[in-house]
Amino acid sequence: MKEKGLIHIYEGEGKGKTTAAIGLAVRFAGAGGNVLFTQFLKKNTSGELAVLKKAEKIQLLLCEKNFGFTFQMTPEEKQEAAACYSGHLQKVLAAAGQMAERSRTGEMEHREGEPKTDHRTAPGILLVLDEILAVYNQNMINRQELLDFLKEKPENLELVMTGRNPAPELLEFADYVTVMEKKKHPYDRKIGARRGIEW
Repeated sequence: MKEKGLIHIYEGEGKGKTTAAIGLAVRFAGAGGNVLFTQFLKKNTSGELAVLKKAEKIQLLLCEKNFGFTFQMTPEEKQEAAACYSGHLQKVLAAAGQMAERSRTGEMEHREGEPKTDHRTAPGILLVLDEILAVYNQNMINRQELLDFLKEKPENLELVMTGRNPAPELLEFADYVTVMEKKKHPYDRKIGARRGIEW
């Protein structure tokens, strides 16, 4: 019998939240599980995406449009982004639910050339919602839709949420809460984001 999927939150001011989520996604896929990975508030040019797109058992479902950081948005852009992200979250949660059901019944599809995994021993489904905490805090998604999903989460679905300042109601659902603490960062010395390191 498979173990029940749990909920992880990676939060804090320090570097490493997305990196940790990607590391878990790779480990999960390597163990035979299927991963659904999405990001909010990030451009689709970050280095990890090139590798994840090619990885067996990892499916990327990315927003059709990029809006950048919320503090750089006009009120109109924020409104447009909220509509886009709400629709995107709905699509992602529906896809995750379908994947979890197919995994439960042993009907997961395999890419051509991908080794088949015994669904009885594979870890199930991992859903990564990168920067979901930011769009939740900014009211840029339907909060209730996410809360309802957390309440009714499929048993075989492991879930990772990343970002800063998780709301108390989200923390209540979490089984793991990991805080990335910043003690030093190159930004403090005016060293900008570096390709392959920060993006």
